[in-house]
Amino acid sequence: MPSLDIGIDLGTSTILAGNTSGILLKEPSVVAVNKKNGKVIAIGESVYKMIGRTPEYIDVIRPLSDGVISDYRLTGVLIKHMLKTICKNHLLKPRVIICVPSGITGIESQSVIEAAVEAGARRVHLIEEPVAAALGAGVDITKPNGNLIVDIGGGTTDVAVISLRGIVCKTSVKVAGQAFDEAIIRQIKNAHGLLIGEKTAENVKMQIGSVISDSENPCTDAKGRDMISGLPCKVPVYRAELVPILKEIAEQILAATQRVLEITPPELVGDIRTNGIIMTGGGSLLHGLDKYITEGTKVETRVAENTVECVAMGTMKSFSLLGNLYDGFLDLPSHAH
Repeated sequence: MPSLDIGIDLGTSTILAGNTSGILLKEPSVVAVNKKNGKVIAIGESVYKMIGRTPEYIDVIRPLSDGVISDYRLTGVLIKHMLKTICKNHLLKPRVIICVPSGITGIESQSVIEAAVEAGARRVHLIEEPVAAALGAGVDITKPNGNLIVDIGGGTTDVAVISLRGIVCKTSVKVAGQAFDEAIIRQIKNAHGLLIGEKTAENVKMQIGSVISDSENPCTDAKGRDMISGLPCKVPVYRAELVPILKEIAEQILAATQRVLEITPPELVGDIRTNGIIMTGGGSLLHGLDKYITEGTKVETRVAENTVECVAMGTMKSFSLLGNLYDGFLDLPSHAH
């Protein structure tokens, strides 16, 4: 029987859930709704395949925008789907820890807790992303030793210094993986007169996207609709034309990291220079981003192993720390009524 402790990484792009045995479910954070009657048609992976291909009456909605809940009802639908899928053989309700951005407000925190309780959770805790990311990256956060985490998700980048079971200083900016995708869509529209979708932009980013110029200049084809003829078309896109526009976004992530370093106590800055900066989240995989952060902070920066699943794995590990974290868990645990 699976554990009744479920960890959920509630991401803008992807929602992951699992228990101590590992990741049990990973789905895109999207829901398809019938516009005529408001009913949910599909959830997750099957919806992601529909993006850009739906008839007029179907709306594809991301319930989480910029790392916060933009549609409370559909976020509840997503959480319920995860819990039902994982706990289908259980009569007892699970304890749930949900990972949220460090910039979340009290009202947003409460709405996440209520959504999880309504979805069938017995008890709900929230943990901040940088703490979960540190745990997932294998950092021992119980020691008096400063570690700087830069977690780049789909909608937000969270930057935090963690020491002695808590967050010492932090910031959160609404710039992350999706901002890179949107920049690619704009560039290809302006430079080539081609309209592409978000899935195509994401593929281009993963294949040739970079924030540093080097001797390599790989190329890929972007497929979309020609803005003049309206017909299907494809154009070659080179890394060199994407570097300046992706670097503009990376600058905001670097600035957030520098701001946190500036307000970090001197002793912990010394630790960070020794330990380096740890990058987590899918956005950290963008080519050259680790080198760019290293150059801008003069601190060696590395991408964590299993970086996409790092936050989810840390969320699951955090059950062993319930009651022992001084900061990083938000609010008091909520019970289902």
